[in-house]
Amino acid sequence: MSQKVLIAYATRAGSTAEVANEIGDVLTAQGLAVDVIPVGKVKDLTAYRAVIVGSAVRAGKWQPEAVKFVTRHKARLGELTTAFFTVCLTAKDKTDEACQKASSYLEPIRARRRPDLEGFFAGRMDYGRLGLVARTIIKKMKIAEGDFLDHAAIRSWAQEAAKKLGL
Repeated sequence: MSQKVLIAYATRAGSTAEVANEIGDVLTAQGLAVDVIPVGKVKDLTAYRAVIVGSAVRAGKWQPEAVKFVTRHKARLGELTTAFFTVCLTAKDKTDEACQKASSYLEPIRARRRPDLEGFFAGRMDYGRLGLVARTIIKKMKIAEGDFLDHAAIRSWAQEAAKKLGL
């Protein structure tokens, strides 16, 4: 069986891609062969022994292309060790309520494939990377602009993923 690990992700403004790449860097440093690829560019999972799927959250939902990826590859994902990570600003608050809310975003995905490990990370809100409509909505919602990425938490989770997924 292949020792390769796939990290597939869906992003809108780049934070999820950054998290995916950081996870990939940690796994690569541990001697693993890792591919970090947007979900829309992944055609086949046969080369992988484990798959990590991540998505940004918009309007309380994983990105549609990430949901389609999990749905399309449901059978193969059921045969592999898997981890899912979610990038959302809700995760910046470490309260029980915020953690429960962030976890709820994954419920529709868990219905398709319950992962072996889950991770939740805050992202970055950069108004300049948003389109006019999204920027207007976000500003009206009074969502703070800023970099909320916790690189230590991402690296720690990646190390946990390597152990938990038997990598």
